[in-house]
Amino acid sequence: MNQLLELSPLIVFFAVFEWKDIYWATGALMIACVLLMVVHRLQTGKFKTMHVITAAVVLVLGAATLWRHDRSFIQWKPTVLLALAAVAFLGSMVLGKQPLVQRMLGPAFDDTLQISPRAWATINSLWVVWFALLAAANLYIARNFTESAWVHFKVIGIPVAMFLFMLPQIFWLSGKAKAAQPDPPG
Repeated sequence: MNQLLELSPLIVFFAVFEWKDIYWATGALMIACVLLMVVHRLQTGKFKTMHVITAAVVLVLGAATLWRHDRSFIQWKPTVLLALAAVAFLGSMVLGKQPLVQRMLGPAFDDTLQISPRAWATINSLWVVWFALLAAANLYIARNFTESAWVHFKVIGIPVAMFLFMLPQIFWLSGKAKAAQPDPPG
């Protein structure tokens, strides 16, 4: 249910685009992002950083899209968010004790992961490159394809690409998980 809530702005954007047009979809996305932020706050008592960043980018670029009646502003949203993610993953390699990918994926495994810091840094670097490539791909699709093709890339292509990118990593990390050894009796 939580995943559906997280995906709700994307679903709302796509549904309204298919029903009306990019401008109605942009307005609906703006509302959905704010509502997601508020619902999460009511459920947990705090704001989720990614929701706040996404809502801020959507509100600024969405307002520019509606005010100028120019879809290119909202088409920049995925590029901006993906570029920010690339910068965050890159920055985590020098700030903090662990790369961001380790902080994100490590806790997903109940068992102890037997992975060297160098391997985590390599995986983190892959994420930096991946996010940068997706950001560039978004701009390419937005500029060279139809509005409908871009919407389908944004709503379906990017999530599927992220899933396919993560899948081999999850399998590899699963193979590196070692069950915690029980304390010897004594």
